[in-house]
Amino acid sequence: MRRGPFDPSFDELPGVVPIFPLSGVLLLPGGKLPLNIFEPRYLAMTRDALAGDRIIGMIQPAPYREAAPDAADSPWPPVYPTGCAGRITSFAETDDGRYLITLTGLCRFNLAEELALHPDGYRRVVPDFAPYRQDLEAEADAPIDRPRLCKALRAYFGLQGISVDWEAIEKTGDEKLVTSLAMICPFEPSEKQALLESANLTERCHRMTALMEMAVLNGAAEDTPRH
Repeated sequence: MRRGPFDPSFDELPGVVPIFPLSGVLLLPGGKLPLNIFEPRYLAMTRDALAGDRIIGMIQPAPYREAAPDAADSPWPPVYPTGCAGRITSFAETDDGRYLITLTGLCRFNLAEELALHPDGYRRVVPDFAPYRQDLEAEADAPIDRPRLCKALRAYFGLQGISVDWEAIEKTGDEKLVTSLAMICPFEPSEKQALLESANLTERCHRMTALMEMAVLNGAAEDTPRH
């Protein structure tokens, strides 16, 4: 991804980030995630972020067997060890006190340490951004098998009953297409996590294509009459 004019450099990333655990919700570097904030602790988190660096970490709740290493010692529900920090790039406040925000993904992180709850009730962690420094840099000519992806996508969207503008998809660049599809497709939480943790665009595209192909095969098998 390419940094925007207001995005932090790697050295400017914060040492502590609030986290918003949401199952099945994926934020990737360069992706845009709309969120409807209404729970009091997350309203407080959003207000604090808006008053500061505008950065929030998205992370998924996890089963204990896949959780961050110190999950067993934590009094809070376990989360996966890897999330993605995003910057609030748009926000609006509704008449009933909700926030409608858009997070733009910046950089993934590993959960190095979870801190005490903020007094307003939201969780905070010490992030380790170092393994994902490349997230803040443009990925140079990462090859993807676009014909295979598009073939799988047509079958997968047909299975899901999703209608799309294929002309717009054909005009979308590889990185934006893979990022957007990974975020919006209704994959299982563990599958979303695998896409988040993919090393690069090529690997993420390969995994996502395989997930679509497997879903189509399973759907076809379920539709086959049994005698």
